[in-house]
Amino acid sequence: MEFYGGFVVGYLVFSCFAATCYGVTFSSLQRTLIVSASSPKGHVLNAGEDQLTIKWEFNQTFPTGTDSTYKTIKLKLCYAPISQKDRPWRKSVDDLNKDKTCQHKIVAKPYAPSNNSFTWTVGTDVPKATYFVRAYALDEREMQVGYGQNTNANKSTDLFDVRAISGRRVSLDIASVCFSVFSVVSLASFFYMEKRKGNVTEKK
Repeated sequence: MEFYGGFVVGYLVFSCFAATCYGVTFSSLQRTLIVSASSPKGHVLNAGEDQLTIKWEFNQTFPTGTDSTYKTIKLKLCYAPISQKDRPWRKSVDDLNKDKTCQHKIVAKPYAPSNNSFTWTVGTDVPKATYFVRAYALDEREMQVGYGQNTNANKSTDLFDVRAISGRRVSLDIASVCFSVFSVVSLASFFYMEKRKGNVTEKK
């Protein structure tokens, strides 16, 4: 009996340690949420300007599982496979603590069993890429217990693009404008000085 009790305690401690230190594996989650994402301007969004309307609800026809443990919903913007090519830091990892696919947070809010929606203005820090939206359901321990996404398992449907100007591009644009202004001022000064020299010569 003591051995059995020690085994149970050890198992619980190990489970807690694994959940805390190593997080949750994506493959262990059930796709219990129905998620859709739509934009009034089509499938190309401008960062910092356009909005994305996201809707989610619990799949009532799901054969197993329940949403009784769902306390929080987190919406995330995720890189589609087309934007992961030659970029290993964007590829998915089964351990959600190490996964960089869905690193852009949209919103976190309390879970409600009825239909929910959220309109999000695309952040200015979102890089140019192809994306989809994923929703994670969290329990009271803030651990992922379910998910849903607006694309299929292969992440090939209902994708959308974000157009953005990176900080480097902004710096280049500012430098270009400054150089143009400097060039115009220098050219005007040159013509003014030459004209002044010409007037002085004629007077002599």
